[in-house]
Amino acid sequence: MTDYIAGRLQEALDQVLAATGQRPFLLGYCMGGLLTLALAQQRTRDLAALVLLATPWDFHAAPGQAAFGRSALLTWSPLMDLLGELPVDILQALFATRGPLMAIRKFRRFGAMNPDSEPARRFVALEDWLNDGVALPAPVARECLGGWYADNSTLRGRWRIAGRVVQPDEVRLPVRCVIPAADRIVPPASAEALAARLPQASLQRPPLGHIGMMVSRRARRQVWAPLARWFLEQEER
Repeated sequence: MTDYIAGRLQEALDQVLAATGQRPFLLGYCMGGLLTLALAQQRTRDLAALVLLATPWDFHAAPGQAAFGRSALLTWSPLMDLLGELPVDILQALFATRGPLMAIRKFRRFGAMNPDSEPARRFVALEDWLNDGVALPAPVARECLGGWYADNSTLRGRWRIAGRVVQPDEVRLPVRCVIPAADRIVPPASAEALAARLPQASLQRPPLGHIGMMVSRRARRQVWAPLARWFLEQEER
């Protein structure tokens, strides 16, 4: 992940600074929140603020996370050796194991809908978005499954980017941590462990899930409008 964070993300930040002459707000969602956190530690002076949406830190906050990481790594390592990546279909299957009955329930509801109705169109649009992911390069997948999930390298101070341990305490920026209360992918306790380590963190706790916080009917009112107000408050300071 050093290649992405200390390479591509730093280069993207350099381009933004050159084009605007202003320090930008940085926002990351889920795994992207960890990438932006590491970038913010590396480039604190070049940023105005940081937003972390459903960003995990304590990967053992919920039971079974370590076993999940180890079993996934053991099961799929031969495929990653062969392909050089972890395919997106496997990633989707791994996420599905976090709540196997959810997929059955939601597709049963879809089956009862009028296919020409607005709810059916929204359902299809959401599923298209959810399944339009990209494969993880094998080294990144191993760092996530083995380092984050199995070893809890983030909380234990063992996750390094460009040779430097990622330490939230060093990110001295205004940080907004949006922690959805009904998140089953990133348990709230996992994200709260990160917020507790950030010196200038404020919390926003919408009563939504991991996906609902982004695209549900209530997301605009309960996530994005409060977040927009927070952005304006930071600009006025």
